[in-house]
Amino acid sequence: MSAALVTGASRGIGRGIALCLASAGFDVVVNYASNAAAAQEVATQVQKRGARAAVVRGDLALAEDRARLVDASYEAFGDIDLLVNNAGVAPAVRADILEAGEESFDRLVGINLKGPYFLTQLVANRMIAAGTRGRIVTISSMSAYTASVNRGDYCITKAGLSMLTKLYAARLAEHGINVYEVRPGIIETDMTGGVREKYDRLILDEGVTPIRRWGTPDDVGRAVVAIATDLLPFSTGQVIDVDGGFHLRTL
Repeated sequence: MSAALVTGASRGIGRGIALCLASAGFDVVVNYASNAAAAQEVATQVQKRGARAAVVRGDLALAEDRARLVDASYEAFGDIDLLVNNAGVAPAVRADILEAGEESFDRLVGINLKGPYFLTQLVANRMIAAGTRGRIVTISSMSAYTASVNRGDYCITKAGLSMLTKLYAARLAEHGINVYEVRPGIIETDMTGGVREKYDRLILDEGVTPIRRWGTPDDVGRAVVAIATDLLPFSTGQVIDVDGGFHLRTL
């Protein structure tokens, strides 16, 4: 049985990815930062789907936590075939870029960008040493190219993840490790709960997405499963939009 490490798997998109992978036959390392109860609930659901689960706490902004997460993942399942860089946070307060402070910027860069960059380095080196022809998926956002001036720090970290994907795709191809970016659009999670009314209007009334509905964590999870089950063997560095067609920029 193959094994996947999914960061930020206790809720939202990460939870959806973990459950889709379990249904596809993957054992899952359920990483979380603070909500142990939610992570354990995901692990229970993974097991109900016939897969094994390991719950590992870790703050990706911290080097020691990243190292411990990787060690625990390999100890649990012997090998990791898939890394899903999903963990990410939004600004605690949306602030205009002319007024935003450095504390939020540093927090988001640490968790959203620095964490995945160096976690990927750790896992990639373990895959190379083991001869694993693994897959690495980074979950970014339509904010990688869509400017929101009241959360510039978030947009910058997501844009950085796009380059992270290209860099590791170019470096790891010789080792048979393909790297992908899955780019969600407007997904119904607790992170978007506070802007529900705004996006209902944009999606349902104004048609900002040609497919007029909210995305779901399951939509993103299905895209990850396609990669995980090697349905894209001759692609690497590829961006896969899961956004209802938002990227089409229709008039």
